[in-house]
Amino acid sequence: MKKNKVYFASDFHLGYDGKLSSAEREKMVVSWLDQVSQDAKEIYLMGDVFDYWFEYAEVVPRGFNLLLGKLRELTDKGVVIYFFTGNHDMWVFDYFEKELKIPTFRKPVIKEILGKKFYLAHGDGLGEVSFLDRLMKIGFSNRILQWLFARIHPNTGLKIMKYFSNLSRNSHSEYEVQYREGKEHLVIFAEKYLESDSSIDYFVFGHRHIVLNMFLSDKKTKFVNLGDWISHFSYGVFDGNDIKIGYYES
Repeated sequence: MKKNKVYFASDFHLGYDGKLSSAEREKMVVSWLDQVSQDAKEIYLMGDVFDYWFEYAEVVPRGFNLLLGKLRELTDKGVVIYFFTGNHDMWVFDYFEKELKIPTFRKPVIKEILGKKFYLAHGDGLGEVSFLDRLMKIGFSNRILQWLFARIHPNTGLKIMKYFSNLSRNSHSEYEVQYREGKEHLVIFAEKYLESDSSIDYFVFGHRHIVLNMFLSDKKTKFVNLGDWISHFSYGVFDGNDIKIGYYES
């Protein structure tokens, strides 16, 4: 089968039990990866793949073996996969690159894909964000804090990570509402970015847990928010002509 499509997915939040358990959703993600790998030129995992993650030197958090094994299987077969850290899994360091052969990005990336220019990012920290979000991002990005946290026994460290993950989620009840016209901070960010660089064809984000595929005010640039795999089980697919939203069906 011809490899002529590019796939984007975000916000699996594995480790968190929503309407379906984390284990049930992980099986769905792995099944989806099997499906799309048949015609995927590239696959982009756009952040918050995990609800919590910390990379100890010798310990991998349990509960994600199916996904990690599938990713390594696919890269061994030559499938190109990219990983973006999100606000829930920003403590991914070099595990994906060394163990899974997957390049990892911690900042927005601008690149050409199938002849179109994409602005790619998870979305946290862009535009107007809450004080708590900004404080947590600064704190968790601190190398001294990361070094200190690595000294904590994993059993205790995982409990701390789960606590802060739930704290972040509970402080964002707006994730449960629909698109807020005129108030979506990532849409506002994209509009302002176009003022200095009008060459972008597509902005692709996760983070907000809503599904959007819309033109911005210039009527030619598309803004895409990928939804999540807690409620929507959604993803983006680009064929070189347009990007569309798909929904996983088990």
